[in-house]
Amino acid sequence: MPSPASSPSAPPDTGNRHITATIVLACLGVFVSYLPVVGVSVALPVMQQALDASTEGLQWITDAFILPTAALLLTCGMVGDLYGRKKTYLAGLALFCLGCLVCLTAGSVVQVCVGQALTGVGTAALLPSTLALIGHVIPDPRKRARAIALWTAALGLGLTLGPVVNGVIVAHASWRWIFLPSLVLAVVTAVIGAVVLTDSRSDRERHLDIPGQLLAVVAITGLVYGVIEGGSAGWSSAQVVIAFVAAALGAVGFVLVELRSACPMLDMRLFKSSAFSGAALVMAVTLFAQVGLVFALSEYFGLVHHASTLDIGIRLIAINGFTVVLGPLVGRLMNRATPGLLLVTGLVIGGIGALLMNAFQADTGTGEAALVIGVLGIGIALAMAPITTIAMDALPHRFGGTAAAANSALRQIGSALGPAVFGVILTHRTLATLPGHLAASGLSPADQGQVSGLVSNVGIQAGAFLHLKTPASTGQAQAAYGASFTDALHTCALVGGIGMLVAAVIAVALIGIRP
Repeated sequence: MPSPASSPSAPPDTGNRHITATIVLACLGVFVSYLPVVGVSVALPVMQQALDASTEGLQWITDAFILPTAALLLTCGMVGDLYGRKKTYLAGLALFCLGCLVCLTAGSVVQVCVGQALTGVGTAALLPSTLALIGHVIPDPRKRARAIALWTAALGLGLTLGPVVNGVIVAHASWRWIFLPSLVLAVVTAVIGAVVLTDSRSDRERHLDIPGQLLAVVAITGLVYGVIEGGSAGWSSAQVVIAFVAAALGAVGFVLVELRSACPMLDMRLFKSSAFSGAALVMAVTLFAQVGLVFALSEYFGLVHHASTLDIGIRLIAINGFTVVLGPLVGRLMNRATPGLLLVTGLVIGGIGALLMNAFQADTGTGEAALVIGVLGIGIALAMAPITTIAMDALPHRFGGTAAAANSALRQIGSALGPAVFGVILTHRTLATLPGHLAASGLSPADQGQVSGLVSNVGIQAGAFLHLKTPASTGQAQAAYGASFTDALHTCALVGGIGMLVAAVIAVALIGIRP
C-alpha cells in the first residue's frame, strides 16, 4: 500500500509548520527562477560588447529563457499532477542549476542561449509546481489568496533584486558571474525542499499529451521567431512567413487536438469560465507590457544615458519593487475589496504610468524617470496577485494544477512577446527617425552618413560605442541618436500603456469588479 506522502489522494499535512514551510519553499522556488529574467536584461549592454552580439542576438538571449518556459509550462503542470509536484519542483531546480553552469562558462551568444534555455525549462517546472503545492496545502480560498500574494511578492522580489545584484557583480567581475547567485540559491533550495516538502498528485486520471505539447511548441516558437526575425530579415521574407504560418497552423491544431483528447494538456473547459478566460488574457497582455517596457527602459538607460548595469538595476527597482512592498497589503485587500476591482485599478494606474513615459527625453533626470516608473510599478503591484487569484479561484479545486500551469503559460507567452515586439519597435523607429535628427544636428553630410551607416549596420547597440567611431562629432551624433532612440521609446510606451488599458476593459467585461 502506498504511503500517505506519495498517494495521489492522500490528504495534506495541515499542520501550521508544514503549511508555512511549503509556502516558504514555493516562494523560494519562484524567487530563484525569476532572478535572471530582468537581471540578465540589464546586463545586455555589457554582454553585447563582450560577445559582439547584435540586437537580434540580445533578444534571443532573453527569449531563449522565456520560450521554453512558455512552451513547456502546460506539460510540466501535467507532469506534476501525474508524477508528483515535489518531484517536478526538484527536477526544475536541477535543470535550472545546469543552465546556470552552462552560462557561467559561456564564450558565445549561442552558449548563453543554450544555458538560458535550460534555466527556462527548469522554470517551466517550477512555476506550476510551486502554485500547485500551495493550492494542495491551502484549499481555503481566502487563506490561499494571502499565500498567492506572498508568492507574487517573491516573484517580484526576484525581478527586483536581479538587476541590482547583477549590477554589483558586473561592476566588479565578469558578466558570467551574474549566474552564480541563482545557482547557489537553487542548490540550497533543492536540498531543503528534498527534506521538507511532502509530495502530492492530482486525484484525476491523467496522461501525457504528446501531440498537444508538440503543437504548442510549434505555435509559440513560430510566433516569437517570426516577430524577432521579421524585424531584421523583413516581414515578407520566406523564413518569417513560414514561421507565422507554422504558428497559426500549430495554434489551430493545438485547439483541435485538445478538444478531442480524452486527457488534454489544456482542458478547453477551463475557458467556459469567463473569469478564467479574462484572467488569462489580462495576464498575457500585462506581462507583455511589463517585460517589454523593462527591456526598452534597460536599453534606454544603457544606450542613451550610458548608465552602468548597477545604475540601470537601481532605476528599474520600482517596476517590480512595489510588488514586494505592497504584496502583503494586496493580499489583505483582496479579502476586503473584490480582486476584480483591485485588478482593474492596478491596470489603469499601470497604463497611465506607461503613457507618462512619453514625457521622457534623452536628458530626462533620474528623479523624474523614477517617479514615472514608480507609477507603473504601483499599478503592476496592485494587478499581479489578483490576476493569479482570480484564475485559481475561478475553477474547482481539482483543476488547481492545470489552472496554475495555464496561468503561468500565458504569463510567459506575454513575457516572450514583450522583448521581441519592443525590440523590433526600438530598432525600426530609431532607424526611421534618425535621418531627421541628424539633419537638424548641424553635422556635415559626410558625418551624417557615417553615423547613419553605423547604426544601420550594427543596430541600436551602436549607441554604446558611437563616441568611439565618430570622435570629431561625438556630442552632435550622440544627441541625434539619443533623440531618435527616445522617439522609439515613446512608441513602446504607447503600445504598453494602451495594452494595459485595454486589459482593464477586458477585466471589467469578463471578470467584473463586483463581488
